[in-house]
Amino acid sequence: MRITALLAITLATITAKEPKISYPDSNPGETVDLIHGVSVPDPYRWLEDLNSEDTSKWVTKQNKVTETYLARIPGRDPLEKHLTKLWNVERFGVPFFEGGRFFFTKNDGLQNQSVLYSTPSLESEPKVLLDPNKLSADGTVALSDYEVSPNGKHLAYSTSSSGSDWIEWKVREIATGKDLPDHLLWSKFSGASWSKDGKGFYYGRFPAPKKGRKMTAQNIHKKVYYHTLGAASQKSDRIVYERPEHPKEGLSAWVSEDGRYLLIQVSRGTDTKNGLFYKDLTTPDAKVVELLPKFDASYDYVSNLGSTFLIRTDLDAPKQKVISIDLNKPEAANWKTIIPESPETLRSLSHVGGILVANYLKDARTEIRRFELDGSQLSPVKLPALGTAAGFGGKSDQNETFFYFTSFTTPGAIYRYDVKTNTQVLFKSPKTQFNPKEYQSKQIFATSKDGTKVPMFVVHKKDLKLDGRNPTLLYAYGGFNISLRPSYSPATIAWLDMGGVYVMANLRGGGEYGEEWHEAGMKLKKQNVFDDFIACAEHLVATNYTSSSKLAIAGGSNGGLLVGACMVQRPDLYGACLPAVGVMDMLRFHKFTIGWAWQAEYGKPDDPTDFKNLLRYSPYHNLKPAKYPATLVITSDHDDRVVPSHSFKFAAALQAAQQGPAPSLIRIESKAGHGAGTPTTKRIEAIVDKYSFLTRALGFQIKL
Repeated sequence: MRITALLAITLATITAKEPKISYPDSNPGETVDLIHGVSVPDPYRWLEDLNSEDTSKWVTKQNKVTETYLARIPGRDPLEKHLTKLWNVERFGVPFFEGGRFFFTKNDGLQNQSVLYSTPSLESEPKVLLDPNKLSADGTVALSDYEVSPNGKHLAYSTSSSGSDWIEWKVREIATGKDLPDHLLWSKFSGASWSKDGKGFYYGRFPAPKKGRKMTAQNIHKKVYYHTLGAASQKSDRIVYERPEHPKEGLSAWVSEDGRYLLIQVSRGTDTKNGLFYKDLTTPDAKVVELLPKFDASYDYVSNLGSTFLIRTDLDAPKQKVISIDLNKPEAANWKTIIPESPETLRSLSHVGGILVANYLKDARTEIRRFELDGSQLSPVKLPALGTAAGFGGKSDQNETFFYFTSFTTPGAIYRYDVKTNTQVLFKSPKTQFNPKEYQSKQIFATSKDGTKVPMFVVHKKDLKLDGRNPTLLYAYGGFNISLRPSYSPATIAWLDMGGVYVMANLRGGGEYGEEWHEAGMKLKKQNVFDDFIACAEHLVATNYTSSSKLAIAGGSNGGLLVGACMVQRPDLYGACLPAVGVMDMLRFHKFTIGWAWQAEYGKPDDPTDFKNLLRYSPYHNLKPAKYPATLVITSDHDDRVVPSHSFKFAAALQAAQQGPAPSLIRIESKAGHGAGTPTTKRIEAIVDKYSFLTRALGFQIKL
């Protein structure tokens, strides 16, 4: 949503006095639902109809108000130039080796989408294999996923348009760069996994939604298909596995490295507990074996040693352990523990170069440990500094792998790692447009309402004065077992250069300290997450990092819910709020797209006990006449994960409830979705808008 040149002219006539905002009429209706005996008003239900002309007009009017407001804020041009400079550095993805070739992504700096390259040797000049920037004029078609066939001849790749979760699969010949006629639709939340012979691949897809319901229809009845290479139509694709009696179970399938087994992971919504099944591909017409059908823990397949599976699990081990299961005697009594549970949280594991490489979290920072296949511990991998490492993928017989390392002030560097010698060399590193030595980061802890210690990473320039006057941006997520870890972003550096303090909090509900930490912030315990976030905000004020009038809170998706709930519960504690693509209506989230799956995390609105809990904190339903902080609600018109009606309804209700002078605006991005695949140009525009809004809300000027 670029501010037009016409609107920008208003910069010349800006005055110190804040103009009164005239919001569009949101026409509240009289809809009232009787749920478990409770009357629940829903006056803005009409905004759920994303195809209606009235909703379209409302979106246009709201965007005009927001654009006009943002255009009046001085310093936007210097901020955009500075942010563009920081962003304009060459960036690489982690390389991998398949079928005799290396593959990696690279972005020259300001390309809307990263480009996929291929080369037989890392010492030779790589060639472009797929450039997503050529798939659309505005960069809104993104490369979602890709998989190289074992023989290195073909690339199965998926694209998404305008940020939608819906993806389309195609196949490209690697030697010629030409696409085959294969074209697969209605796939979502799925990768592709080639059969060992390279004649086709497995993938997941949903039934085609009814006309006009593509962006809102529930995503159920997912099936695993096998697509034969060269078939233009997916009508001939063979159903490999389905569970029609469980339409809301998710299915993910992939082939083991040796090509012998098809692994099928069965999920129930976003619950971390899953089932793990397999099919022996060496036996014609073999049945799917329900190896782990109890859904009593998380089970993640790592590798197989013949007929023995290595599984990472949290069964009786909230911080994860590794077990082996012999398929010839799969009973639990015969399982062996290979790597026992550690005080640190095991987040991922790979079998590469004949050993196991384990990625652990210690207070949300990465530690990489190595083990023999029998669990004997080897010397750890020494990382460049305290931060986040990821990668270490590859085949069990490949002695070389790669990993990515980043921190708040270290742009992602790629390292080439030798498994046998446990040594690494720098492969690629961006040339920074700033001096990392000017900044510092540290970890501090706040005490939540119930006494729980909650960690926060605090990043700022070294000359910071703790005088309570620093504009501070507090970010968090707190849900779905997702761990927030230190990572580099040009947006963070720009905020620091503006004189700001950036804080990332690791709340309960996340996965930083294992499944117990996650469960302490879900369902009936969700209020713990909000209490944690409020405690972090209060700690920053109490220790003079900032003051309430200088403090902004931000989060996206489940983090948008977090911001919405906390601003409703403690509107006095913040100077500004940035809830992005948030789940704001906790009584109807399960009725759209994949929202039903989140009931494993939030609870079921149809359950009387869960309903009372959800109603207690639902941001949309708890807005009441009060003085709220300056708020910029953020969403996108093509978000088919958290449908934009959540943000539409919340913004309309907030504008009606606002009793103070602070603005209550909504920014609705066009041709964008939940976040993935957003073009660079749109990312920069969005950050400029958010930071400009914060300068006005928190009372400081952009000086760059």
